[in-house]
Amino acid sequence: MSQAVIEIKNLTIGYGERHVVSNVNAFISEGEIVGIIGRNGAGKSTLLKTIRGLLPKHSGEVTYLGKKLEEYHEKELACKVAYLQQHVEVGFGYTGQDIVLAGRYPYMKWYESESEADKQLALDCMDYTGTLELADKPVTEVSGGQKQRILLAKVLAQQTPILFLDEPTIGLDAVSKQIVRDFIKKLNKEKKVTVILTTHDTTDIEALAKRIILIGKGKVLYDGDLKTLKNKYGSNVYIKI
Repeated sequence: MSQAVIEIKNLTIGYGERHVVSNVNAFISEGEIVGIIGRNGAGKSTLLKTIRGLLPKHSGEVTYLGKKLEEYHEKELACKVAYLQQHVEVGFGYTGQDIVLAGRYPYMKWYESESEADKQLALDCMDYTGTLELADKPVTEVSGGQKQRILLAKVLAQQTPILFLDEPTIGLDAVSKQIVRDFIKKLNKEKKVTVILTTHDTTDIEALAKRIILIGKGKVLYDGDLKTLKNKYGSNVYIKI
């Protein structure tokens, strides 16, 4: 069996006293691309945020590389897993390179500024995502697809072995969606990054996820490969998404 980068045991998540999803168990191996799917309100984003430690869990355990989530300091965890959330708001005046450089902050002391090596790494990451020409351009002046690729360059600059993506193609046109999908596949193949993503887009699922976790009715309904999922639920499987 491959090395577990993330192990989830009997995890229950929610808000306040309300349970959203109960008794989640998953063993995520190095290099996997896992798609978390389910209807609106099923708890996809809540699950992703809780696994990352951005929301408190109700019960259960999450470990990264054999170490419990609670035992990590935030900067230490940020060196292990990068998280790209939905609807990232960028302040006026920040350039593409400014945004990408933010991915280097987990490695810096509070009193340090970005080094020349950090700046060069940011440019290299922008080159890798096809956004190098946007390095000096205010992010408020770029298209949605360009902004998403800049944000992907930021998480690439963070240089983590694990990447969380919450609806990475939402709101993008068809061409931009395909560019983002191609980048995710390239990152997984060339950098061996383990990817966990939530999505409503059936094309994302078909193109990216080798493994599906389907949540609904307050629990995990399915965890396995896409072909078996379709065999189980038939052509109506996406009604549950």
